[in-house]
Amino acid sequence: MDDGTDVSGSDGNGAVLIRKRRKGIYVLPNLFTLAALFGGFYAIVMAINGRFDLASVGVFCAMVLDSLDGRVARMTNTQSAFGEQMDSLSDMVSFGAAPALISYVWALNGLGRWGWFAAFVYCACAALRLARFNVNTAVVDKRYFQGLPSPAAAALVAGFIWVMTDMGVKGPTVAWGMFCVALFSGLTMVTNVPFYSFKDVSMKRSVPFAVIVLIALGIAVVNIDPPTVMFGVFVMYGLSGYVVYGWRKAKGVQTSVISMSTDEPDERGLHK
Repeated sequence: MDDGTDVSGSDGNGAVLIRKRRKGIYVLPNLFTLAALFGGFYAIVMAINGRFDLASVGVFCAMVLDSLDGRVARMTNTQSAFGEQMDSLSDMVSFGAAPALISYVWALNGLGRWGWFAAFVYCACAALRLARFNVNTAVVDKRYFQGLPSPAAAALVAGFIWVMTDMGVKGPTVAWGMFCVALFSGLTMVTNVPFYSFKDVSMKRSVPFAVIVLIALGIAVVNIDPPTVMFGVFVMYGLSGYVVYGWRKAKGVQTSVISMSTDEPDERGLHK
């Protein structure tokens, strides 16, 4: 990508012309972002076609790709404001609109107004979660997320659908279960409950051999029954924040993950 620096030239009469190079777009991290966006779009199309198992897989693929684009940008020093905005828009589709639509088509439409209520609450909370994340980036403790991150919330919704579909359970028979999962996932996104972010885990640091063995075992366990294992992992993660919150409350430790104050009066309420 061009860095946008000024370059000089001459008009042939001795006058020096200054022109600014056009800024480009970093290709590599945005390829991952676009791939994640495609995962969300693919999930919606598969849900419309009645392939809810593939729709759930699409959401999980989008989640994996979304976790890579930021790391790739940091490792290659190709972060940009464009990439940040593109990532947020992609997340809104893949982890906001897609899970809401999939859950509605699969089960919630049988509940009438309660069904679209749950789907809309989830979608709206995803939008609020992403907006709050964008304005709180500079003040939140990097070790924790403020509220359940949208990819994990989407994994709860898609994981529930994947497990039920794998077991042969039809959506309308567990519509109220889907209702509860959608509301829990959505509302947990906009709470102040702290969720460990894993951002302090360095991929460049050497680790003991046993860690590699554990990773291999983890991959093997997932391969035994991917829907159940993946859903179980994200259920535990979705509850872990409340455990941390309760433990901090009991110990009298500050529960907020805000590491510094803000002087912006219009946004001060977002940091509480």
